[in-house]
Amino acid sequence: MLHGLARPRTPQRGVPTSFSASVCQMHNPELFEVIFEDGDLLAVNKAAGLVCHPTKDGEMSSLVGRARLHLGNSAPPHLVNRLDRETSGVVIIAKSSIVAGELGKILESRAIQKEYLAIVHGHVVAEQGNIDAPLGKDETSRVAIKDCVRPKGASAQTEYFVERRFSRADVNFTLLRIIPRTGRKHQIRIHLAHVGHAIVGDKLYGGDEDLYLALVENRLTPEQRAELIFENHALHARAVKFLWRDQPCEFICAPESWFTDFAGSP
Repeated sequence: MLHGLARPRTPQRGVPTSFSASVCQMHNPELFEVIFEDGDLLAVNKAAGLVCHPTKDGEMSSLVGRARLHLGNSAPPHLVNRLDRETSGVVIIAKSSIVAGELGKILESRAIQKEYLAIVHGHVVAEQGNIDAPLGKDETSRVAIKDCVRPKGASAQTEYFVERRFSRADVNFTLLRIIPRTGRKHQIRIHLAHVGHAIVGDKLYGGDEDLYLALVENRLTPEQRAELIFENHALHARAVKFLWRDQPCEFICAPESWFTDFAGSP
């Protein structure tokens, strides 16, 4: 592994240059883990529970705000990819609109491969599989942002691989490695719930959407919190891979301790 804040040496053609948060130096560690940084890009490990976009609660309340603190007046941050508030993991930030445009074209062409880790309910039987189910708005839900599997929805495919099956207090769980082949809103969460293995801690797709409404309305009870197990859902964006200026690059970061303590290191 190369140090995240060092200029990479030119890799052999076709051999990805990998950058890992576990070995990088830490600039402003109270802001975020830095996976990699150079004059064009900043790759970070976003914490679970942190929103990406600015809020009214100050710079520390969002990833963009923290990126502004980190970069100072040197460059305005442009998010290349985004994660849900409760999802942790790799987020890439461009330091100029030109670089953001370059990376945006790569993203739009589906030339970026993303890999996630998730802890789900139950023991997934198949060692690997592909969920191919179209997604669209859930018109029966009380939650405006909720989507679902529906016949005339947008095409969506999610590939998964079993990393580990385990139990806690006689309750079964599975650690999955996931590669989304499309990028629909909430795709991984919906697909896993659709096949009967909802992500642990998912308040919206875990089977009782009142848990999500209770969170929004600040009325989650201790019993509901215990039912969820985790404060945030157990989904982590582990890696992002793409070809950047004719060189393959891969940005990697590990899940937070609550995730690995429960499931074990992937």
